[in-house]
Amino acid sequence: MAAKKSFVLRIDDATYSALEKWAADEFRSVNGQLEWIIHQALKNTGRSPKENKTQTPPKGE
Repeated sequence: MAAKKSFVLRIDDATYSALEKWAADEFRSVNGQLEWIIHQALKNTGRSPKENKTQTPPKGE
């Protein structure tokens, strides 16, 4: 498993509360929920590091 990087995230109380409820609804921690959201966003935009490893490079590279 790859090493995890720590960083500070500043978020307003209302957003954190909504995130906390969402995480609880899906039986995740807030941190786990944030990781899942980020992973999904990267995957949906084709920017996931795992997807980039399996994609073939464009012609000419």
